[in-house]
Formats: sequence, C-alpha cells, structure tokens
Amino acid sequence: MTAAACLRVIVSALSLCLPLISAQAVELNPAAVIYQFPERIKWQDPLGTSGAKNAVLMGDPSKPGLYAVMVKWLPGNFSRPHFHPNDRFITVLKGTWWVGTGTKFDISQTVPMPAGSFVTHFGKQIHWDGAKDEEAVLLIMGEGPATTTRVPFEEAK
Repeated sequence: MTAAACLRVIVSALSLCLPLISAQAVELNPAAVIYQFPERIKWQDPLGTSGAKNAVLMGDPSKPGLYAVMVKWLPGNFSRPHFHPNDRFITVLKGTWWVGTGTKFDISQTVPMPAGSFVTHFGKQIHWDGAKDEEAVLLIMGEGPATTTRVPFEEAK
C-alpha cells in the first residue's frame, strides 16, 4: 500500500470517528432536559427476594403525586392477587408480561402482553401479573401513593 493510500485510509477512519467525538461533547441544558442512560439506572429489589426489581425514574411512588417506575419481572415470577388505590398506566418495554384478574391465582389463565402493549390497571380492581419464561420490563406511571393491598386468593390445583 502506498503512503498516499495509507493516508486516505487514516483520513477516512478519522472522518467516521469525528461525529462520534463531537456528539459526546455536546452538553444539554439541565433546565431543559435531564436523562439517564440504561447503565446508570439503579435497580432495586424492595423485598430482597421478590422476583421483580424496580427503578424509580420520577417522583416518589410512596407519596401523593405523579410517579414513573420501571419494573423488571424475572422469569418464573408472579405477584399474587392484589389491588392499588389509583389507576396505573403500563407500557411493556421488553419481553412478554402476563396478566390475570380475580382472586383465583392460575398462571394458565393469564393473557400475554408483548413488548409495545399498553395496559391500564384500574384502581381498587384485583389483578396479578408476572413473567413466565423470559424477563419482562415495564414502564409504570400513576398517581401516588402506589400502595399494594393483597387479597385472599384461591391457588389453582
């Protein structure tokens, strides 16, 4: 390869990298926009062994006011029948989330909600949900406080 050809390859490679360097150098006005990259989101397991992890993105779900949380259901984990005091608005971001209603807990009686689905859980209505064989990630928005009230239920046989 000639020196001129090597120089063309180097210049071409640099021209491809420069937009990446300049894109990272831009600073956004935090009064206009704030953001969090996925690797910086802090996932927590509130119960220690719940089979689901959550990350509060905005607000405080334990207090009155608007909140947004992401919930990551791990495969093979389901909540048991319960309700919340207020409506909750859920978008499935990844995987398939399985939803059931009523006081009979039977995962064969759930409906699959694939990524992109939008679901409303109405306040004070009994439901339960989770993940079967793949992780499911949800974005949940609602009005706090976002308490959970468990109800007596019948286990499927």
